[in-house]
Parts: sequence; C-alpha cells; structure tokens
Amino acid sequence: MKNLVILGGGTAGTMMANKMARALPDKEWRITVVDKDDVHVYQPGLLFLPFGDYQEHDILKPRGAQLDSAVRYIVAEIDRVDPVAHKVALKEGEPLPFDLLVVATGTDIYPDETPGLMGPRWQKDVFDFYTLQGASALQKRLASFDGGKLVVNLVDMPIKCPVAPLEFTFLADAFFEERNLRHKVDLVYVTPLDGAFTKPKASKALGAMMTDRNIEVVANFNASELDNGKKVLRAYDGREMDFDLLVTVPLHGGSSAIRGSSLGDDFGFVPTHQHTLQSLQFPDIFVLGDATNLPTSKAGAVAHFQGDVLYTNLMRFIQGEPLLEEFDGHSNCFIETGHGKAMIIDFNYETEPLPGRFPLPGAGPFTLLEESHVNHWGKLAFKWVYWNFLVAGRELPLTHRMQMAGKWS
Repeated sequence: MKNLVILGGGTAGTMMANKMARALPDKEWRITVVDKDDVHVYQPGLLFLPFGDYQEHDILKPRGAQLDSAVRYIVAEIDRVDPVAHKVALKEGEPLPFDLLVVATGTDIYPDETPGLMGPRWQKDVFDFYTLQGASALQKRLASFDGGKLVVNLVDMPIKCPVAPLEFTFLADAFFEERNLRHKVDLVYVTPLDGAFTKPKASKALGAMMTDRNIEVVANFNASELDNGKKVLRAYDGREMDFDLLVTVPLHGGSSAIRGSSLGDDFGFVPTHQHTLQSLQFPDIFVLGDATNLPTSKAGAVAHFQGDVLYTNLMRFIQGEPLLEEFDGHSNCFIETGHGKAMIIDFNYETEPLPGRFPLPGAGPFTLLEESHVNHWGKLAFKWVYWNFLVAGRELPLTHRMQMAGKWS
C-alpha cells in the first residue's frame, strides 16, 4: 500500500485530504493527515472576535470531524521532514513513511522575533488578533477602551490574509463610532509598505477610504523594537510611534518543522513552482496554501484555487503524466469596511485588482473595489460555504483561473 501524507489539518490540508480520499482507491492508498491538535479554527472569524460579533464557539470545530472517514488523522507535533528518506519524524511516535507528500503547514506568528513585543505589556496594552488567544484577549480590552491612541501595525510582510489589518482598522473605526467614542480615539495605521496595500489601485482606493474616516496612515515604518516603559514602537530609521493600545501583526514565518528540515527556505516556506505547486527540490513533494513561498496572498481563497490545480496534478503525477502549469496566482478577498459594508478585490500574479462585478459579468452580485452591503453579507455567508464546501473539498462555482469578464480598467 502506498502512503499519501498531508502535513497540516487546516484549510488547505483538510480540503486536499477530502478531495484525494474520494479519488484514490483505499485498497491502494492510505491517506494520513498530521497536525498538532484537534482544533480547527475558522480563521476569518478571528477578525470579528475582538468586536464581539463572534464568540470562540462560533469559529471552532474538531479537525478530525472535518475529514473524510477514509482519512487517518494523527494528532502529533511534526519534528522534521526527511525528503530523501521519504519520512516525516514526529516528536512522539513512529516516523511516517510517504510515497507522496503534501505540505500544508501554513504560517505561524513569531512575536518574539521583535524585541520587546512580548514584554510586560503583551496582552495588556499590546495584542495580536491572528491567534484565538490574542483575539479573545483583545475583545476584553476593546470593551473597556474608552479613548486614546490606537495603533495598528504590520511588522513585516508576508502575512496571512494581507487585508486583515486594514479590515481591523475599519471595523475599529465603526466600533468606536457606534459607541459614541470615535472622537476620543486616534486611529493610526502603521505599515512597512509605501501605502495602505501592496497593489497600487487597491492601495489608492483603500488609502482614500482611510483619509475619509480620519485614520492616519504612516508608511515605510519598519518596526525594530517595542519600548514597554515608554509605550513606544520604534522603527529602524529612528522614528517612534507612541500608543495607548497597540494591535500588532507580528512577523510571520513557516512551520518550525519546515524550518528544521532541508525542505524550506530561511523563513520556513517551501520553494514551490509558481504554476504546478510542486516542490522545486523534490518531485514527490507538493505544497499548498500558506506554506508556499509564492508571491501571492496567504489566504483561504488562494488555497481553494490552488487546491483545484493541485488535485489535478497529484492525480497526473500518480498516473505518470506531465503536470499542468495551471495556477495563475489567483486571489480574491472580501474586505470589511465597517457599518455593514465590505468590498472585494480579485487579482493574480500579473493583474492587479480592478473595478467591476463578481463573479458574474454585469450581474455580480458583488462589486469589485467598491463598498456595498451585499459584499458584507457575502463575507458573512462565506462561513457556511467554508464548513460545507471549501474544507469538504467540494466543487465551488468559481474557476481557479482569474477571469477578466466583468472587469474594467
């Protein structure tokens, strides 16, 4: 019997395991998924947790329960991958042999990499919202915050869901306005980028929205350390940003198991073919979702589009057929903008976000690069789609390739 091992039981790994379980004969292949715990977090929900729109129980389910019954699920920490010996070493238990490996280990935050960030003010005046613990602690802090300077800072790129810090800032603006506290809160968005976002058209639109909401944008700020005594965030160029409440998006990196293997780069991401999703070093290893080093967003939508391509290529690899170079970097993101509205951006490796209608040309129902209530309801409805279709590995009525129909420049 041959072994397909999938590292990671999050969005990407669960989706791919379920797809392959329906495709491979169980008498010939054993599919194994490994992750460190049995808690599957609906990560888009972490954005809403600090504002009380969701509670923890709204976004948590057991990982194993999301997997096809034919999939073996192992709860264990991955120690390292030996791609030459075709084995995955676990911190406890016997090594797992593989004939085919899918790396879907995602990305983790490393706040300890920024001096002072995890000092005495951590989860008192300094919070992240990219973890369940951080988002829950921030919910309590925001409920008691009655004025002062709130700074939202990205330490560096890449990060999971690059629009999430923008969304948090817009939602914070609405949160305080609805409580008649906005006039007492200075909102500052501090980024290492030269604008609000990485793509010029989207950056211009989002920057204008921040100006309209009286949110200050401080660009090209590369955070070097946090002074806990003075409550100051410092940049490498000497600039300082004082705060009363700091919401940070810490440094991101790949899994420590990948960092400790010959499989990853210096940041723990796996060098991956941009279009086939095959490892650039090892032909029987493929990579999916946030674990890749690809120049596209680390987001659930990207994992979905990649998943369609990877499924085809895994089957072709098993059958000894040439791989298809089908993944074009397609990404789309809902961006919450507050007050029950959102916008959508849709782009790929070559094409930046454009205005238009999505997914049906001319009909929508969603608008691109434009706020609407319909977009907001689409984002909320995605939670049902996520649990019932996306991680289940079922087909969605969206092509993995970006479509230009319905868009205009």
